[in-house]
Order: sequence, then C-alpha cells, then structure tokens
Amino acid sequence: MTRRLSPALPEPRGPLSAAVTAALRGADPAGTPSPAHCFPYGDDLQLALYVLYELHYQGFEGVPDGLEWDSGLLAVREALEDRFLHALHTDVPVNGADTAAQALDELQVEPATDPGNSVSHFLQAEGTLRHLREYAVLRSLYHLKEADPHAWVIPRLRGRAKAAMVAVEYDEFGAGRADEIHAELFAALMADLGLDTTYGRYVDAAPAEALTTVNLMSLLGLHRSLRAALVGHFAAVEVTSSPASSRLAEAMRRTGAGPAAVRFYTEHVEADAVHEQVVRHDVVGGLLESEPHLDADVVFGIRATTFVEDRLAAQLLTAWREGATALRADERRGS
Repeated sequence: MTRRLSPALPEPRGPLSAAVTAALRGADPAGTPSPAHCFPYGDDLQLALYVLYELHYQGFEGVPDGLEWDSGLLAVREALEDRFLHALHTDVPVNGADTAAQALDELQVEPATDPGNSVSHFLQAEGTLRHLREYAVLRSLYHLKEADPHAWVIPRLRGRAKAAMVAVEYDEFGAGRADEIHAELFAALMADLGLDTTYGRYVDAAPAEALTTVNLMSLLGLHRSLRAALVGHFAAVEVTSSPASSRLAEAMRRTGAGPAAVRFYTEHVEADAVHEQVVRHDVVGGLLESEPHLDADVVFGIRATTFVEDRLAAQLLTAWREGATALRADERRGS
C-alpha cells in the first residue's frame, strides 16, 4: 500500500471543519462554533468529526502527535459526538422488547431481487467500471484501515466474547501474513482499478454519507460505554458481508476489473460466511451471556449501521441512476 506517514489535512466544508483544521494548525480550539444547530449528518459536522477521529489512526502531515489527547480538541469532539449520537438515537429508536437475536435475524433475510436501495445489486446487474471505481474511492476511507475501529473493543470484552473477537480480527489482519491483511488486499483492488492507494487520498471526494459510515465505527470504538453497540456494528457488517461480497465479486468479473479486485471480494465471501457464525454465537452471545443488560445496545449498533449504510446507498444510487458522479469532486480523471 502506498502511504505517506500521515495524509494531508482535507479541505474544510464549513465553519466547524474550518475551525477544527485551523486548531490542528495551531489556532485555539475554543473558537470552534457550537454544533447545536448544525445538520448532524451534514458535510461540515461529519468532516470535523472525521478529522478529529483520524488523530487516533494515522494522524495528519504536519500535525503534532500530541494533539491526539489535547483537552481543547477533546472538548470539541465531545460536542460533535453528542450532536451525532443524539441524532442517531432519535432516528434509530430501539423498542424495549427488541433483542439482538431478532435484529440479526432481520439482516439475514436476503431479497430475491434488487430491493431498490442495494448498491451491490446495482453493481452486479448494471455497474460499470466508473461505478466500481467510485465505490472503491468511497469505501477506501474504511477499507484502508479495515478492522482497526473494531479492534478497540477487544480490551473491553472478556471470556468467550474476547476470544472469538480476537479470532475474527486475526483473520482480518492477515492471520500473521502482512500481504494478506485485508487493508492491503483492498489497496491491491484499488490498484487494479487504476486508483491511488495512498491512505487518506480520497477524503475530499467523499460526501457526508460516506464519512458518516466511518465515523460511526470510530464513535462506537472510542467509547467503552458503547462497546456493545460496536459489537452490534461488527455483527451487522459480518452478517451482511458474504452475500454482498458475492455480488460485488461478480461485478468485478463482469467488468474486467482485474484479479486483485475480484479477489478482495471472493476472500470476504469465504471468510465472512464463517465469521458470521462466530460473531453471532460467540462474540454477541458471549457478551450478552456475561452482560445481558447490554442487549438493547447491541440492537442499537446493528440498526444504526443499517441506517447510515442506507443513507449512503440512497446517495450513490440516486447519483448513478441520474448518470452523475457520486463523488464530491470528480476523481474520474485519476482512475
């Protein structure tokens, strides 16, 4: 994977993200405006939050590592998170009678035909190389650090849940082989598609809906109080991954995307079919066996994942069906 040590700071998209990037360059973070009246899923708030979360991953070029735990920036992040999390709880209500087992069962109902809001169905049936490149651009925000946000939950689990989570993450991180790390496999997919594999290269091209899917993982991962919701997120990803990956592998074959592009998804078809059972029965099951009061939090994590993924799917499909690019900036020249 081609990487600078840290990516460049992205271009701001409003007063919140402008204040955050300015603070990382030395301005006082106390001057950051309140997010109280800012759209919680909009470009400005989501980019500001994404930038602050990236301090816990690769950081940014020219930004001191010590700012990761700067008290002023953490206060800004807390305000942004409160706005985001409140919106999620409003839009993703959890009934007291809902259980994690029921929520996972709902995810396993595969539609026989394209339900109209499925990106993988669209790409399998009619996606072009342009569509696949745009999809890879947006997914690179997560897949170039695949499994990293979920690793934060490991020290917050115990017993059967911890052992199973580590087993799944071991596979995600290549089972001891650097060239088999899933983030590296995705970089190879990008190379097959003629894309720049540099970490953080395409943040400026990503609409708010794509940033939100990554921010949700970071939000849940960085808070011990949200550990069960992160387990729910992880379970939702693993349960839905295998059938969607099968469709995406077919799309890559049909368009001649290249062997590495096909391989990334065929790897997930096989691995995630096994992971689904381990996550459902041992990670989720083990967690709720030891902490049954967290059942509703697991449900929230599952349904919040579906909610943000559906928003991204709607944005992508609307653009593609209108013949437009799904990217904020047109990156097709570099593909």
